[in-house]
Amino acid sequence: MPDLILYTDSSPNGFKITVALEELGLPYELRHVRIEQGEHRLTEFLRLNPHGRIPVLVDQGSNIVLFESAAILLYLAEKTQRLLPDAPQQRWAAITWLMFHASSTGPILGQRVHYEIFDKQSDPAVARRFRTLTEQAFATLDNQLKDNHWLAGDTYSIADIATFGWMHIARLIAFDFNQFSHLSTWYQRMTERPAVQRGISLPHPATGP
Repeated sequence: MPDLILYTDSSPNGFKITVALEELGLPYELRHVRIEQGEHRLTEFLRLNPHGRIPVLVDQGSNIVLFESAAILLYLAEKTQRLLPDAPQQRWAAITWLMFHASSTGPILGQRVHYEIFDKQSDPAVARRFRTLTEQAFATLDNQLKDNHWLAGDTYSIADIATFGWMHIARLIAFDFNQFSHLSTWYQRMTERPAVQRGISLPHPATGP
């Protein structure tokens, strides 16, 4: 039985960790938490993450339980000494863009999905605001990728994996970012990686609204 147990569902935050584990080739056990059935609110899951969100990673060998996708990505990178550049400048660039995703890109896209797709009674002004914020985040990523193959420079990292999780959902639900050519090229580069293809199929592929 592998030391690593991943509790997850088919969501942008979940895909970040399945992609990372597939990239690293680490053995792990996947336990599907079916959010639509309320399994994330069950007592046994709340013992792992009191906030009731996926993903959760349990490392039985180290007796460590982690939630929040950025924290899990950092843990896996530190554990394996992979997916973070060695050079300090690029290493901190990767961490910076990971945090940009955690504090800006992910939350903004999440709110846009809610107000534009699911909340049919929402104020149109709120939806427009999150659409504008989304475009600003896309522009920021596009500018970074103008002169960089990956977000941290020449080296593929957890920053790319984190960002792809939500960009995959954005593409799936037709949040168009084709006008951002560098971001679009990077996205295509990501989709061609075999580990990414495997990661976004676990526990099962996401579907549109």
